[in-house]
Amino acid sequence: YLRRTNDPWRMDEIYKKVKGQRMYLYRAVDSEGNTIDFYLSKTRDAKSAKHFFKKALASSHVPQPRVITVDKNPAYPVAIQTLKEEKRMPEGIQLRQRKYLNNIMEQDHRFIKKRVRSMLGLKSFRTATLILRGIEAMHMIKKGQLHQRVNYAQNEVEAIHKLFKLAA
Repeated sequence: YLRRTNDPWRMDEIYKKVKGQRMYLYRAVDSEGNTIDFYLSKTRDAKSAKHFFKKALASSHVPQPRVITVDKNPAYPVAIQTLKEEKRMPEGIQLRQRKYLNNIMEQDHRFIKKRVRSMLGLKSFRTATLILRGIEAMHMIKKGQLHQRVNYAQNEVEAIHKLFKLAA
C-alpha cells in the first residue's frame, strides 16, 4: 500500500529513553523525505545496524539503494561491508559518511521527537516499539506515502492494519 521510494537513502539513529535507559531508533528516508523503514534497538552497534539494513532491504516498497548517506557512526560501514560479504547487499552501493548531508533525516526526526516528548515517558521496550510503530505509521500517512485509490479511507485502514501486523 505504500508508494515506491527512490534509491538515495539517508539513515540516522536517535536515542529515546525507555524506563531510564537509552534505546536507539534507527530510521531511513529517501531523498524526498519518504520513510523507508525504522527499527528500535537496545544497542547502537554494527549488529543493530546490520539488522536494520536487512529489514529495510526486505521492504516491498523499497528499491535497492544507489547511495546511502549516514553520519559518522562507525557501525554503518562495518554493517554494510558484512552484508556485502554475505551477498545480501549489492557491491555497487556507495556509502557517504557526511555530517551535514543528513539534514532531511534530522528534520524528519522532529515529528517523532515531538510526539514522544509529549508523553510521560516510555515504560517498556515492547510498548515503546508499539507506540513508535504507530507514530511512524501515522507520519507516513501524513506525508502522503499511501497509494491513492478510490476508497482512500479503506486504504488507510488496510495500511494501518498491515503496518501493525493485524491482518495477514
